[in-house]
Amino acid sequence: MDLNAVNRLDFYIGLSLAVSSSIFIGGSFILKKKGLLRLAKRGSTRAGQGGHAYLKEWLWWAGLISMGAGEAANFAAYAFAPATLVTPLGALSVLVTAVLSSYFLNERLNVHGKVGCLLCILGSTVMVLHAPQEEEVASLKAMAEKLEDPGFIVFAVCVVVSSLILISVAAPRYGQKNVLVYILICSVIGSLSVSCVKGIGIGIKELFTGKAVLKEPLFWVLLVLLVVCVSLQINYLNKALDIFNTSIVTPIYYVFFTTSVMACSAILFKEWFRMTADNAVGTVSGFLTIILGIFLLHAFKDITFSWDTLPVFLHEDHRGSTWSQPYIALTDQEIATDEYGQSSRIRATKENLPDKNTALTT
Repeated sequence: MDLNAVNRLDFYIGLSLAVSSSIFIGGSFILKKKGLLRLAKRGSTRAGQGGHAYLKEWLWWAGLISMGAGEAANFAAYAFAPATLVTPLGALSVLVTAVLSSYFLNERLNVHGKVGCLLCILGSTVMVLHAPQEEEVASLKAMAEKLEDPGFIVFAVCVVVSSLILISVAAPRYGQKNVLVYILICSVIGSLSVSCVKGIGIGIKELFTGKAVLKEPLFWVLLVLLVVCVSLQINYLNKALDIFNTSIVTPIYYVFFTTSVMACSAILFKEWFRMTADNAVGTVSGFLTIILGIFLLHAFKDITFSWDTLPVFLHEDHRGSTWSQPYIALTDQEIATDEYGQSSRIRATKENLPDKNTALTT
């Protein structure tokens, strides 16, 4: 079979697994939330109050299974597609959660959120079109050669040293005050964990072809390192979530984690050297577009700003200058609409604005 055809097939398999992973993970949050809401309606002790009644709720278990399936698909995706493609596509899980929340949890998605969703889709599409389709390594032997590269050894030493400094010095002093401390620990260590996942995935892929992968010391070394890295990530990510708001932690963690993984992938696999200039620019542009979309989704999610209120802020008065008014979030009572679909603030604004015909005659 043609090598290029095999590479393309692996690329599309990895892409499909990455997208399906985002769908499963994004949907899992909705299922878990629905299960917890059902328990709250029945008067059961809530999880935030130390209750464990959710273990008897089938919707919560469906969400847990969905998340497990998503993580498994994401794990498998690294064995087929470049990490430069798989990791940024994790943003789609945020998009799936936001869209499904507006339909099944009645959580309003404002204009900023909708624009953010479109930007996430656009950025992901651009990255898929420009991502490298060739597999960087196809065997554990090739992976071992990559790991022995002096550039990666220097990078790995820098990661370990910086992580130890952050854990032993920065975390005790500033971890409770600055959200970046715990997130930096998770992100820096995460760059190595993704490399371990990549190697283990390739080993499992070889195992199905009949090769004696379990006799390879590198396979077990990567497995042990993966367990250590993931344990540290979970520990410090939980600390960040416990202290700081989720809407702050999630987008910042995505940006730093994805940037670290892309930097590690560039040093370890050198995939950027095989990319043309337009593909490299397209990949970076797509990544930055996703970051902007994630920012809009989270930064303004508590602001009530819909298409109905947009004309109020874009209206021009009879002098031709933009009508300026402080931007104030609407309350639930103010966004209540009448039978003509107009909010109370818009109606009040229109009543106080001068009629255009009258303004022209004066």
